[in-house]
Amino acid sequence: MRAVKAAVLGLLLDAYQRRDKVGLVTFRGTRADLVLPPTSSVEAGAARLRDLPTGGRTPLAAGLLRAAEVLRVERLRDPARRPLVVLVTDGRATSGTVEESHRAAGLLAGVTGVVVDCENGHVRLGLARSLAERMGAETVRLDDLADLAGMIRERRAAA
Repeated sequence: MRAVKAAVLGLLLDAYQRRDKVGLVTFRGTRADLVLPPTSSVEAGAARLRDLPTGGRTPLAAGLLRAAEVLRVERLRDPARRPLVVLVTDGRATSGTVEESHRAAGLLAGVTGVVVDCENGHVRLGLARSLAERMGAETVRLDDLADLAGMIRERRAAA
């Protein structure tokens, strides 16, 4: 979670300089929450991330559905803005089913996306990669990711 918080703060700093926005949807327990509505404010982001809770069940489909809803609302506010979804997950849905997660991921198809695969250990199930395929997104392993903001800049420039 430390790496995720650092990555989001890095994105916020980059967004502030580029006049972009960054939002954060977390999913744990039985629901998904928009803990950081789309903003370019580094201060607001840092304050919201400071006490970000972790642990518990993972309602992955709920998180993906919430992200799709946030993007829908943002498109209404600013149709010219090009959204980018960054999903940080190991791909395991410990609440809900794989089918529900895949259906929800399909709602994000067509949106430029990157799935940061947090799966660790010697045995890798490839669940995050499967979600990325449903989204039409690229997969990047957390172990291989040093600068999330820089990688996002490269992907946005190519899109």
